[in-house]
Amino acid sequence: MPENASELAQRLAREAEAVCREYLSNGYKSGRYWIVGDVRNTKGRSMFVRLTGPETGKGAAGKWTDAATGEYGDLLDVIRESCGLTEFREVANEARRFLSLPHPETEPASSPGRKSPAPTGSPLAAKRLFSMAQPIMGTLAESYFRMRGITALHGTGSLRFHPRCYYRPDKHSLTETWPALIASVTDLGGRQSGAHRTWLDPDGFSEATLGKAPIETPRRAMGDLLGHAVRFGVAGEVMAAGEGIETMLSLRCVLPEMPMAAALSAAHLAAILFPDTLRRLYIVRDDDPAGDGARDTLAERADALGIEALPLSPMLGDLNEDLRLRGLNAFRASIRVQLAPQDVARFMESVLSA
Repeated sequence: MPENASELAQRLAREAEAVCREYLSNGYKSGRYWIVGDVRNTKGRSMFVRLTGPETGKGAAGKWTDAATGEYGDLLDVIRESCGLTEFREVANEARRFLSLPHPETEPASSPGRKSPAPTGSPLAAKRLFSMAQPIMGTLAESYFRMRGITALHGTGSLRFHPRCYYRPDKHSLTETWPALIASVTDLGGRQSGAHRTWLDPDGFSEATLGKAPIETPRRAMGDLLGHAVRFGVAGEVMAAGEGIETMLSLRCVLPEMPMAAALSAAHLAAILFPDTLRRLYIVRDDDPAGDGARDTLAERADALGIEALPLSPMLGDLNEDLRLRGLNAFRASIRVQLAPQDVARFMESVLSA
């Protein structure tokens, strides 16, 4: 029985066409190759899988290359990506299932066989995407924030970086890959329910794109977002909530210890859920009609629960624009006059005197 990756890959290669028909069903056979859009079974013609050839070395059966991205691998990679698996144990078990091989350990008869791919845009797909990303420090994501004037990046475990995150403009287009900031969306208990992607420009920052990739929709969310948020710190009696990640991280530059939540849109900000401990909520609004509507709705909901709601308004379009264009000192002064006096002493003066 094959026990390691190399042996499993060779066994799969002997059945290369059958593997492709099972896991790359959106492709088709053309001569000695299976042709498909990419390793995640997207329709297209950029990926080629060799169906015949030696077991190892140049021209080996089961090897594949994606001409559009330069990616390559073997049939274990095909199983991993097409099924949305993240651990080798899961990939190996799925390969053994396909090859009708016994598992290395006896499993209950009722245990499921194949692990189904996570539905596109589902909470499970969001969790898998976040698990495949890396911490932001030392990456393009860190540079992206710093170029936008954001230097307070402590406590940002909810943010990660993926160097080659899939992007598809629409269902009729080929899949592209761009570097991306990946944010974990969680409920009040800290359980991940979704993810948010901000595709980044690998060529760096410009005033035209502010560091985002030059694509039609550089921001997209997936999973269950309603009521949930990207969180920085654990909410207690006081917290701040707003729309964008960059907006809330800008506020953290002057209030680094205040818990904050980014709801990702005006509609989701209006529907954000309140922790039981909350007594005062700062509503960070963007200067547009949608921001005004979210502020009013959220303030009404908070007031009905006995939570004091205080707006934090920008000098310009949003708080990140304030930070970038007005500078840190002017930004701090603008925020200071909008805070409750006790919160100035707790969250701002204590930091300045430290």
